[in-house]
Amino acid sequence: MNQNAKVETFAGALLAPMDWARGVALVVAFSLLTALAAQVAVPLPFTPVPVTMQTFAVLLTGALLGSRLGALAMLLYLIEGASGLPFFASGTGGVHYLLFSPSSGYLLSFPAAAFLVGALAERGWDRRFLTAAAAMLIGSIIILLGGWAWLSRFFGLAQAFMLGVAPFLVGDIIKIVLAAAVLPSGWAILRRKG
Repeated sequence: MNQNAKVETFAGALLAPMDWARGVALVVAFSLLTALAAQVAVPLPFTPVPVTMQTFAVLLTGALLGSRLGALAMLLYLIEGASGLPFFASGTGGVHYLLFSPSSGYLLSFPAAAFLVGALAERGWDRRFLTAAAAMLIGSIIILLGGWAWLSRFFGLAQAFMLGVAPFLVGDIIKIVLAAAVLPSGWAILRRKG
């Protein structure tokens, strides 16, 4: 078998056959899941960026839906939030928040992170813990780099790292481990049922 060949995503296997209506429903559902995860927000006194569950939702979305549907779900999420719906952290919304808040770099990196994690999942990385964790780590790095790059415009590289990356490393590792544990377990359950 060609190792670069695309394999089925978890959502595709669970909901086969995957038609356009199911795809649209999944994109909408996972955009709403991300909006819900954004409401789990803990402000930190030493950084303008809150801790949220958004990154967990983004990584899981890519892994479960694959590259295209995962990225579309994140694009829809950004459109929903930019339109003024209270879908960003702590019930905020609007195009101004999307483009000019301390969290803008993270938010704008969500589609790319979901796409890359999804592409790796489509190649079977989501079926074992270590490769699932590696895919999630790569996605998390994309999000952190986006946030760091955005914050560095205002604070410089070193301070932006201390404000926008360092406080989130432990939480991201926990999210990666949780997501990486869920995926292979889900595949194992599907194999037993199927």
